[in-house]
Amino acid sequence: MKVGEICFLTNDVLQLSAFYSRLLGIENHSSDPVHQTLISEETMLTIFNDGSLKENNNRNMCIAFTVENMDEAYQQVLSTGAQVLQPPARQPWGTVNMCLLDPDNNQVYLRCFPKE
Repeated sequence: MKVGEICFLTNDVLQLSAFYSRLLGIENHSSDPVHQTLISEETMLTIFNDGSLKENNNRNMCIAFTVENMDEAYQQVLSTGAQVLQPPARQPWGTVNMCLLDPDNNQVYLRCFPKE
């Protein structure tokens, strides 16, 4: 079994899609205010408004993206205006991680496996 899709339920598909497009460096030409697919590879990343009101205070999940260059990724995060909760720092298990909030206050981790 494989993870097929990760979907962010949101009140504002356009805003959240624009944020993740900038963060991930993905070209997204969709203007659909209800549903957008940003990554359509093995595990899809979609943004969807199912019509219900979201409180945007969910702290029970996070998403992590692996990056090749943390310095470049950090500059990309800063350019989005996202709130950084934890700047890049080496973890005891060897990765370099950082944590930020997306526009809906979901926690997003970026991690890098340094080549030493």
